[in-house]
Amino acid sequence: ERRRLQFVRLLMDEPNVLMLDEPTNDLDIETLTSMEDVLDGWAGTLLVVSHDRYLLERMTDRQVALLGDGTLRDLPGGVEQYLRLRRDARDRRAHVGPSSAATAGPEQPAGPGTPTTSTPPSAAQVREARKTLARVERALDRLHEEEALLHDQMVAAATDPARLAELTEAQRVLAEQEEALETEWLEASEVAEG
Repeated sequence: ERRRLQFVRLLMDEPNVLMLDEPTNDLDIETLTSMEDVLDGWAGTLLVVSHDRYLLERMTDRQVALLGDGTLRDLPGGVEQYLRLRRDARDRRAHVGPSSAATAGPEQPAGPGTPTTSTPPSAAQVREARKTLARVERALDRLHEEEALLHDQMVAAATDPARLAELTEAQRVLAEQEEALETEWLEASEVAEG
């Protein structure tokens, strides 16, 4: 409740620039939806650091990402482009040689002199994977709640074809987000299990 009050008081000042770090963490669905509605029409500059793909795609005109090599890159293709870049970088590391076995995962082919089992992840990688698992599980819980609300809205809009089309598109977007989160969860769980 205190966080909600602080956020409302901040918005009442109508700042030109609003910087948010993981704004969707620890918010219930109702507050999250209200916040997204307010920020979607925000007239000022909005700088958001978030892992919430839906939030980023809904509220931002431009997305940038800090890549694993320490570079900051503009992403005109949004989150999809970021995921492609990460996947490509991981594939390149897998083909570099045996030193990349820890990051390549079980797909790393065993060459001559290379052990048949991959190097286990470091403690830091396991900790990071566990954090990722917790974050993704929270995001999936929020997504499932949103899907339930959307389903109820679809039932209520059964006689309104235009509204039903909007809701169907929203459901498709949620399904894509769920698939991406589940993939991220699977990747993190492989690392967390060692």
